[in-house]
Amino acid sequence: MSYPKRTALALASALAGSVVLLAAPAAHATVVDVDYQCKTPIGDKSAVSPIDIKGVKSGNGYTLTMSFQKGVSSSPVELGKGAMKPSAVIRLGGAESGQVQVSGPANAAAVPANTPIKISDLTGTYTPKKSGKVTFTPGVLTIKALGTTTTCTPGNSPKPSLELDVTAAGGVQNTSDEGGQLPKTGPLDSATVLGTLGGTVLLTGAAGVLWLTRRGQRATG
Repeated sequence: MSYPKRTALALASALAGSVVLLAAPAAHATVVDVDYQCKTPIGDKSAVSPIDIKGVKSGNGYTLTMSFQKGVSSSPVELGKGAMKPSAVIRLGGAESGQVQVSGPANAAAVPANTPIKISDLTGTYTPKKSGKVTFTPGVLTIKALGTTTTCTPGNSPKPSLELDVTAAGGVQNTSDEGGQLPKTGPLDSATVLGTLGGTVLLTGAAGVLWLTRRGQRATG
């Protein structure tokens, strides 16, 4: 194999490696135990449920999904199909403050009396207003059923379940501690794609110059 061809293959291999690194999502997710203290129509209840929060890039924002692994309350009477509607808030931290509203569908099947109520996945949309690392922590859960409202508040100050490196729409990444790097919010992030394409152009250009230089030397030799 000629030297120019070996050089071109080596550059192509280096490019493939750089694309993998650029495409790696900058996100950290974990399951956290939330000790919910619930105010119900029949008195105070408490229960611990492992919860995780996931974020999927969608346009200029993220679709957040809050999942419960255990029920957190119960009803003294049976809840018929569609009788219970859950919602919650996810608290923002780090580069952002405030909260995101998430909600889920009504119960698809009847819930027997005195049985822990399984909360369906709750979803909502988060659109970054600031750039940087943002944390997402389970907040207050609200359950509406049969004309009553149960409010469950985390009593153990749970840690964040998700951390994302985000870029505000139309803005640039906060580079105060990132050394001016490109945003790394996920494999489909537009800035990451632009960075990858830029690397392709630069490496392809270098390979082209080297190829032409080698061919020129052989032609004049």
